[in-house]
Amino acid sequence: QVHLVESGGGLVQAGGSLRLSCNASIRTFGTYAMGWFRQAPGRHREFLAVINYNAGNTFYADSVKHRFTISRDGASTVYLQMDSLKPDDTAVYYCTADETFSNVVTLVHLYVGQGTQVTVSS
Repeated sequence: QVHLVESGGGLVQAGGSLRLSCNASIRTFGTYAMGWFRQAPGRHREFLAVINYNAGNTFYADSVKHRFTISRDGASTVYLQMDSLKPDDTAVYYCTADETFSNVVTLVHLYVGQGTQVTVSS
């Protein structure tokens, strides 16, 4: 059974930073691509970032490139460092996992967490 548990969300002022964490209970964590997407009320899911199984490759949505950074450790955790936050970044943020990099990008991932709320005040 795979579980993804996000943490680190909260309320922050515009221009501030937050670091999200996702702890993955995946026996073969080192073979999975990991990613993040978000969903704001009344809006579609939006892919944000993906990192491949060995952290050798990352890819970002244009909307967060140069502001967000995805990383992972060798054990079970993936991170999303979010800087220069804007009110438009307010959403529920979800961690995802799939053995295929492109599946994470196209939001057809195998596994998803329960989400963590990020609210950016103006």
